[in-house]
Amino acid sequence: MDLRKVLSLLAGEFAGRGVPYALIGGFAMGALKVPRSTIDLDFLVPSESLVTIEAIMLGLGYKKVYSSENVSQYVSPSPELGEVDFLHAFRPISRKMIEDAGTARVFGNEIEIKIAKAEDLIGLKIQAIANNPDRFYRDNADIEELLKTLNVDWDKLKVYFELFDMADRYAELRREYERK
Repeated sequence: MDLRKVLSLLAGEFAGRGVPYALIGGFAMGALKVPRSTIDLDFLVPSESLVTIEAIMLGLGYKKVYSSENVSQYVSPSPELGEVDFLHAFRPISRKMIEDAGTARVFGNEIEIKIAKAEDLIGLKIQAIANNPDRFYRDNADIEELLKTLNVDWDKLKVYFELFDMADRYAELRREYERK
C-alpha cells in the first residue's frame, strides 16, 4: 500500500467534502512519533458521514468488504491503494475524539492530517481489549509504547480504563509510566 498516496487522496477528499475525521491506528501512532508498522489506514468518522465516505471510497475504486454498526472496511483491487478501515463515531465519547483531534504533518511535512490524541488512541485500544481479550498483548504493547514516549493526561485515561472495568490496569500503568 502506498500510504502517502492514499493519505493524500483521502485527506483531500475529506477536506473538500467537509468530512470530520481523526486518523487512528498504527499510522496515527507513527505520526505521534511512536514507531509502529502498519499495512492499512484507520479513521474515526462521524456516523452521519458514512454516505459521503462510501461515495468517496467507491469513487476511488474501493470495494466495501465489511460493514456493521461500528465499522466499515474498504479494499482496493489495486495493491497501491490497499485497505482502509473506518470506525463509526456515534457515541458522545467517540464524537469528542474527533472534535479534540489535533493536526500533524507527515511525509516530510507534505500532508497535513487530523489525528486522534494519544489518550484517545489508548482509549480505543482499551476498548479493543475489552471487546476481545485475545488482543491484550498486541494492544497493551501499543499502550505502553505511547506511555513511554509521550506525556499523557492521566485523568483522561482514567475515564477510559474505568469505562471498561480496568481500573487495576490503569493503576499499574500509572505507577510505571507517570512522569514526575
